[in-house]
Amino acid sequence: MTDLTREAASAFVAAAGLELDEVSGTKVVGHIDLSTDHHTPWGVVHGGVYTTAVESAASIGASTAVADRGEFAVGVHNGTDFLRARTEGRVDVVAVPIQQGRVQQLWSVVITATDTGKEVARGQVRLQNVPMPGSK
Repeated sequence: MTDLTREAASAFVAAAGLELDEVSGTKVVGHIDLSTDHHTPWGVVHGGVYTTAVESAASIGASTAVADRGEFAVGVHNGTDFLRARTEGRVDVVAVPIQQGRVQQLWSVVITATDTGKEVARGQVRLQNVPMPGSK
């Protein structure tokens, strides 16, 4: 089983701050506690934080969905829209599949401010299912 904890992530992914609360092949739920560590030079959260959360949540869910086949999923397209600027606070991340096929998957991810319930960002990721290294 792949270690999905933030501590096991690369420095880049860990710095984005996504903490996973629920993981399955049909839903991923997590959160990020945004702070000045995530800011642009202008004092708002960098869009790359949201894009990384979208890509990570979709990839984790899609990979979980095909793990029993000796495969994992790699992103081939990520379209993330930034809807509201934030400076700090918790955001919730929820990813669900739109389509899950034998070769590709399409996932939708919504990032919502916990305190207001308003969407901060949303994205879609198309992923390709590929063999795990050394499995085929």
